[in-house]
Amino acid sequence: MSINLFDLTGKTALITGGVHGLGMAMAKGLGNAGAKIVVNDLSQYALDNAIAEYKSEGIEAYGYVFDVTDEEAVITAINKIETEVAPIDILINNAGIIKRTPIIEMEVKDFTAVINVDLISPFIVSKNVAKGMIERGGGKIINICSMMSELGRDSVSAYAAAKGGLKMLTKNMATEWAKFNIQTNGIGPGYFATSQTAPIRVDGHPFNEFIISRTPANRWGNPDDLQGAAIFLSSKASDFVNGHIVYVDGGILATIGKPSNE
Repeated sequence: MSINLFDLTGKTALITGGVHGLGMAMAKGLGNAGAKIVVNDLSQYALDNAIAEYKSEGIEAYGYVFDVTDEEAVITAINKIETEVAPIDILINNAGIIKRTPIIEMEVKDFTAVINVDLISPFIVSKNVAKGMIERGGGKIINICSMMSELGRDSVSAYAAAKGGLKMLTKNMATEWAKFNIQTNGIGPGYFATSQTAPIRVDGHPFNEFIISRTPANRWGNPDDLQGAAIFLSSKASDFVNGHIVYVDGGILATIGKPSNE
């Protein structure tokens, strides 16, 4: 009997912040591969809209309001999810924020806020989800890293520090938890066409021209381009893949120069 290595039927996935953008795209990919989807947000309104959209596409989805930086709230939410929906088989740490401020002007409280959401919350959520995975004999954890896990850029010091740390946290999670049949990996998105990037993707905008010329694929990513990597790292197909960051970037990290127009 043949086995579909990418089938997620019977699996339950928690995607933090999966109410829009890249998080929603990855959640839809997992849902269309057969998984039950659980998403969180701080806003019940945002959750209600997201759940309605998932269900309109035939995806079984559930939403929970909790703060990923609050360990007590996270523990309570995990217990509710595993009681009311199902044990969590797949975790995608997607929730994140960014503050664009030059280092010399950045307040410590703003730097700390980014670190708390982008680095400490994956530690909190993963640690508490992993306990159940260990008891049940396995699971999949995907940390959403970034181009800034590898490269610096003006005015995003806190974000880059957090995402660089998340890359190394991913490797350490893999080191400690692989023996429990938990595969921990990361996805590093390149530059994607989302509502947040819409203002800088117009023809003639300097950053739009820069990204297109700097990307060997010669375009911005479509959020759906993340679905394959998310499904792979959530499925049996990646059962011996541990501690890697898969950069879905159209080739940016592969080259140092501007690609040829020929």
